[in-house]
Amino acid sequence: MTSPHNRPLRFGLVVFTPATRAEWVAKARRAESLGYDVVSVSDHLGMPAPLATLALVAEATERIRIGTLVLNTVFYRPTVLARDIATLDHYAGGRVEIGLGAGYDKAQFDRAGLPWIPAGERVDHLERTVRELRKVLADPQTVPPPAQPKGPPILIAGRGPRVLRLAAEHADIVGFTGTAPVRDGDGLRLGGPEEITRRIADVHTLLGERARDVELNVPIHRVLPSTASGAVTDVWQNELDLDAGRLAELPSFLIGSPKECAEQLLERRERYGLSYFSVLEPEMEAFAEIIEELR
Repeated sequence: MTSPHNRPLRFGLVVFTPATRAEWVAKARRAESLGYDVVSVSDHLGMPAPLATLALVAEATERIRIGTLVLNTVFYRPTVLARDIATLDHYAGGRVEIGLGAGYDKAQFDRAGLPWIPAGERVDHLERTVRELRKVLADPQTVPPPAQPKGPPILIAGRGPRVLRLAAEHADIVGFTGTAPVRDGDGLRLGGPEEITRRIADVHTLLGERARDVELNVPIHRVLPSTASGAVTDVWQNELDLDAGRLAELPSFLIGSPKECAEQLLERRERYGLSYFSVLEPEMEAFAEIIEELR
C-alpha cells in the first residue's frame, strides 16, 4: 500500500468555458498535450450537460481520464445515474472517475424547478446515490457493463462534517472544496487556511488505515507570480483580506515561479497527504509549467 505522503501526483483540469464542439475538442486535446491526467466538468444549469460533454472529450482524446467535479446528486435519480455512468465508462474505455456533491446553490434548484431542501436532506440523497452507484456498477448484470471492475472511482467533495464522514467511509477520492458558503444556498467564499487544513486533518483521522488507499484532492484556484501585488481576488472575484504570507498558506493557491510552485506542491503532499490537484481552467497554461517541473 502507498503512503499518502508519497503517493504519485495527479493533475486535473476543470473546464467550463467552451461553448462549441470544436472548442471542447481543442481544449481537451490541449490539456492532454500539456500533461494533465484528468479533464473534469462541473454540473450547473446554463452550462453543457456534464456526462454528454465527457463522452465528447473521451472521443476527442486518447489517454486523459475524464470526470465530474462535481455532479449535484440531488438533480438525479440514483439508479438512472448509475446506468448513465456505466454506459459512459463502457464507451470511454474505462477512463471515467465520478465526482459527487450535495449541491450548494439555491438558484440552481430554483432554475430546475426543484425545492431547496435542507442540507441534511441533500446529504441523505448524496449517501443514497453513492450506495446505489456502488451496487449497480459492481453488478455483473449491468448493461452495458462499466469498463472498470466495480465501476469508476468515486470522488466525494464537500466541506461539512457529515459529507466528509461519508467521503471517508465510501469514497476512493476525497475532495476538499477550499470554499465555504456565504450563506446556505447563496454563493461561495474562499475558506481561510485554518478552515481547510482543519478539514484535512479531520479526514485523516476519519480514514484511519484507509488513508493508504484513498486519494486526497484539492482545487488550485489561482497560480500567481511572486511579484503579485495589490488586491488579490479569488475565482469568484471576491477580494481576499489576506496578506501574501497568509495567502501562501492556502492549499488552493500557488505563488511563485514554476519551480517554487512545484516545491510547494511537494510540501503539501508531505504535510497534508494531498496528491491530486484540480486546476481551474483560467490557470491551465500557468500550471502546465509547474507540471513540467514536476515531471
